[in-house]
Amino acid sequence: MRNFSTKMLVEAGIMIALAQILSYVKIFEAPYGGSVTAGSMVPILFYAIRWGAGPGILAGAVYGILQFVLGPKYSFHILSILLDYVVAFGLLGLAGLFRKDFKGVFLGVFFGILGRFVSTVLSGVILWASYAPENMNPWIYSIVYNGAYLVPELIISFVLVGILYRAFKRIPN
Repeated sequence: MRNFSTKMLVEAGIMIALAQILSYVKIFEAPYGGSVTAGSMVPILFYAIRWGAGPGILAGAVYGILQFVLGPKYSFHILSILLDYVVAFGLLGLAGLFRKDFKGVFLGVFFGILGRFVSTVLSGVILWASYAPENMNPWIYSIVYNGAYLVPELIISFVLVGILYRAFKRIPN
């Protein structure tokens, strides 16, 4: 992993702050956590696309910690803190793996949000299975619950990345 320059760190702070602000603009909020926002993951995704997966994962994890500290608390269980916040948002950094061209950027956005989805689904099965309706498989419940807000977030992220990508590519490293 490369050394972090001052420019990278400052940009990470700005993107994390922007993501946090956008997370307060909620279109839909699920009853036990998770929401559809005004593209709150996009700044972290762009940071990962710009600087790579390693720095993106770190910025995402810091954003996840901030989401936990500043957001509503549904659980203080260590696995919930890790799987619903630190790991889930950290995996948005996977967007940095496919950053070479326009098509790859969309693939990266997909895999970053898929990583968050997998982490929250695991949390749902491990920690939140008791919330599943009677006779419903916890895996199905967790996939449906988390998909209800992450699929719209994916669509919003695709649209915003598509609109902003050309301007973003003009920013020098």
